[in-house]
Amino acid sequence: MDIVSRNNITVTGPEDAPVLLLAHGFGCDQNMWRLVAPALAESFRVVQFDYVGSGRSDLSAWSEARYGALGGYAQDVVEICEALDLREVRFVGHSVSAMVGVLAAAAAPDRIASLIMIGPSPCYVDTPGYRGGFSAEDIDELLESLESNYLGWSAAMAPVIMGNPDRPELGEELANSFCATDPAIARVFARTTFLSDSRDDLKSVSVPTLVLECSQDAIAPREVGAYVHEAIPGSRLVTLDATGHCPQLSAPEATVTAIADFVGIQS
Repeated sequence: MDIVSRNNITVTGPEDAPVLLLAHGFGCDQNMWRLVAPALAESFRVVQFDYVGSGRSDLSAWSEARYGALGGYAQDVVEICEALDLREVRFVGHSVSAMVGVLAAAAAPDRIASLIMIGPSPCYVDTPGYRGGFSAEDIDELLESLESNYLGWSAAMAPVIMGNPDRPELGEELANSFCATDPAIARVFARTTFLSDSRDDLKSVSVPTLVLECSQDAIAPREVGAYVHEAIPGSRLVTLDATGHCPQLSAPEATVTAIADFVGIQS
């Protein structure tokens, strides 16, 4: 199978520059990077893609058996690295893709050199001694609402996820991205995302890691960022003076600076 077409891969930036692999989150596609990718491509080789089932990927390659677990998305990442023969990759994962990056780094340690996690959450559900931001009942209601009326759920949840109520166009953009996703595929990805528990997987991380969070985030509260930072020895925690779960859209310049600074330190 042609991985480049399957995952709608695009590559920009100098050929000999450090490689950044940008991985989008649930309900999104590579267009979510549009405000940061051009600036990053001035100094880095920027590789963008759509997970199978998202954006302009080959939907015929999607199956619930593969993409009903985060490992299926990690397999996409590994196959992209192999297809383009990418090495010393700086993996930039937004939201659930932060944990996909953890799995990909474990599966292909010869490919992934460092992790940059934007709004990561290894577990969304509160448990004794851990605050994920949602009760089990919250997640059940969220998934039930999504499954019964996906378009309505998208319109209601996108502004909450995006934050920044004074900039409603950002919430509208996210809602449109959600609505462009096949509802049947979105239901599976949502369950895969919100019911995942990757806390034990954090123990496997041995590469330099940046945990990049916003000062206010309804999806990944700061307690989660602190947990991830604590769980990964030697990781770096940076809190952006930004709100919402998508700083690559709401605070693109600060996001670019944080990524570039971290890669510069590691290079």
